[in-house]
Amino acid sequence: MRSRSVALALSLYLAFIVLGCSKPPESNTPESNGPAATAKSQAKSEPVKLIVVPTGTMITVRLGQSVGSKISQPGESFSATVASPVEIEGKTVIPSGASASGTVVDAKPLGRFKGGAVLQLKLTSVNINGSDRPVETSSLVRSAKGKGKRTAVMAGGGAGVGALIGGLAGGGKGAAIGALAGGGAGTAGAAFTGNKDIVLPAESALTFKLEQPLELR
Repeated sequence: MRSRSVALALSLYLAFIVLGCSKPPESNTPESNGPAATAKSQAKSEPVKLIVVPTGTMITVRLGQSVGSKISQPGESFSATVASPVEIEGKTVIPSGASASGTVVDAKPLGRFKGGAVLQLKLTSVNINGSDRPVETSSLVRSAKGKGKRTAVMAGGGAGVGALIGGLAGGGKGAAIGALAGGGAGTAGAAFTGNKDIVLPAESALTFKLEQPLELR
């Protein structure tokens, strides 16, 4: 009887030894314990910081083609590129050269609107990090009424937001376009064909104001 007890105890002892040997060793590779693993763990635990481009931010773009009160139609799209980088807290969030697009909201040639011409544009999207992001901006409105009288305003904006800057700084095709710095400033007659319809040539730089914040990650 005693020999059976000893044999049983010995069998249990051997079974524990076998189970202990079959347990997989803990990983001790550089990948599991090194800086890379620590950085990966931190990346998982730290949330991606949200960057907000606030309402009122100005985005200046350069036209990819000519638009005008006679040559454009309402609803027509136009291409553009960002002319000046947009920075938030010292960091560039929209780089210069980023592609953008907009829409011709209204286009009325001379003689169809109380004898005047009207051109209204809005920026609709900007490509950021390879993705087209929709934007909501104020309208840039250009008008010419009777005997060549010209006006340029940004709908809903104040002084400085109706800027029309020529291609002089960039040496583009729009170098002959004058600059209008906002309400009460002079006219930009070179952006028109004589006293007729409104024409903004390719390379013209237009500034739009964000009406809604743009969230970026």
